[in-house]
Amino acid sequence: MTTALDRPAPTDVRPHEFRRIFIPVEAVVAVGGLSGTWQLWTGTYAPPVSDLEPLGLESWRLPAVWLFCSVALPSTVALVAAVRRHPRTPEVVLAASGLMLVEVTVQIPFVGPSALQAVFGGIALGMGGLAIAALRRRSWRRG
Repeated sequence: MTTALDRPAPTDVRPHEFRRIFIPVEAVVAVGGLSGTWQLWTGTYAPPVSDLEPLGLESWRLPAVWLFCSVALPSTVALVAAVRRHPRTPEVVLAASGLMLVEVTVQIPFVGPSALQAVFGGIALGMGGLAIAALRRRSWRRG
């Protein structure tokens, strides 16, 4: 069975397609993730701790670590990969987008839906779509 990734790469594709989108968007997401991590860790602008009672948690520190590991770190790795034109950048962007989508989805039962979740969920879906398009077109492969 032949898949889209088995077909020859199109000849009209620019190298490192979507790089000019990957870099600024991943930078904004990384900064947002770091900012959110800091806010949760310090308790600044954090939701009430009572939101965490169903989990048996007494502070926002563990959720801060989760946010760092699921959003800030993967987005930073995707940003560095795009800046360096690493050939696996689309895969890294796709993984970072998937992790951010999981993060947004996990938040909803505990803090309720918010506009911020909708924005970051939309960014995750959009970046994931661009990463899949770049993978299909093989615009990041060498040789």
